[in-house]
Amino acid sequence: MLEVFGPGDIRDAGDFAARVVERCRPAILRGLVREWPLTAAAARSPHALLDYLHGLDAGGVAEAFVGERAIKGRYYYAADLTDFNFRRIKEPFAAIVERIVATAEGEDGPSLYAGSLPTDLYLPAFAAANTMPLVPTTARPRLWIGHGSTVACHHDNFDNLACVVGGRRRFTIFPPDAIGDLYVGPIDHTMAGQPVAMAVGAPPDDPRFARFAAARERATTFELEAGDALYLPKLWWHQVEALSPLNILVNYWWDAFAAGPDSPYTAMMLAIATIAERPLAERAAWRAFFDHYAFRPDGHPLAHLPPERHGILASGRQGQLRAAVMRLLRGG
Repeated sequence: MLEVFGPGDIRDAGDFAARVVERCRPAILRGLVREWPLTAAAARSPHALLDYLHGLDAGGVAEAFVGERAIKGRYYYAADLTDFNFRRIKEPFAAIVERIVATAEGEDGPSLYAGSLPTDLYLPAFAAANTMPLVPTTARPRLWIGHGSTVACHHDNFDNLACVVGGRRRFTIFPPDAIGDLYVGPIDHTMAGQPVAMAVGAPPDDPRFARFAAARERATTFELEAGDALYLPKLWWHQVEALSPLNILVNYWWDAFAAGPDSPYTAMMLAIATIAERPLAERAAWRAFFDHYAFRPDGHPLAHLPPERHGILASGRQGQLRAAVMRLLRGG
C-alpha cells in the first residue's frame, strides 16, 4: 500500500507527478523538508522556533482549539454529538504560538492546537524561505502547530502533501473504499470541515461499530520524523497523532487532476439530493448509467463511434458539459 522514497529519490515536480501522484497511492518521502529553515529552527530549540516564527509574523489573528486535560488532546465530539469536547479561541497568532511553546512541557494544563493556518496570511515570507518545488505554485502552505494531539480520522477532498517540521506524527490510513466500515459522522456538523470516521479511536469491542473489524484489518500505521513528508491522495482516510510535546506540520492541498472549476464532491452532493431517496431498483439503474458514463470501467462510452461523433463527451469538452449542466439546473 505504501511506497517509501529516500532523500533525493524524487528529482523534481515532473518526477513527483509521474512516480507518486499519478499512481493515486500514499507515499512517504523521507527527509523531504529537513533542510528547511523552519525545520532547523524547530530542531534547535523551542525558543529558536518561536524566534523564527516571530520574525515572519504579519500580526494576524488566528483561531486555536483548547482542550481540557481530560480529553488527552483528542479533539472530538461531545457525548451527544451536538457540540465538541473543546473550545475555540481567537488571539493574535504571536500570542497563540507563545502559549503553545510556553506550555508544551506541562502535564496539568489544557492542550492547545492551531491548524490550517495559511502562511500567506500569517507568515507571508514563509513560502519563499521554505520552498516546495514538487507541488503547483497554486498549492499554498498551511501551518499546523500544537501540543500532543489526535486529529480524528477524516478524508480530504484534495491531494495532500503533509510535511512534518517538528516533533513526530503517527498516521493511520484507510483506503477510500473502506468508508462503509468506518461509520462516518455528520457531513454538515464537523470539527474542521470534513466528516470523521467515528469507529476509529473507539474501543475495539464497541457494539455500535460492528463492521469496523473489516476496516481495521486494512489500516496502515506508520510514523514520520521531523523532515519527513507524506503524500496522501484525495479521499484517503487518515487519523493523525502528534506524539511530541510540541509539534509542527506544514501541508499543501491541490487537485492534481482538476478538469474545471467544479469539485467531484459537488457532483456527489447533487447526486445525493437527486438520487439517494429513490427506490432501490431505480438507484440501481442510475448506478449503471453512472458507471457507464462517469466511472467508465469498460472505457469511453462512445468508443464504438468515430471521435468526431463523441459530441460533448469528447475529451476536453468539460466546459461544454458544465454549461449543459448549468442550463439543466436553471430549468432550461
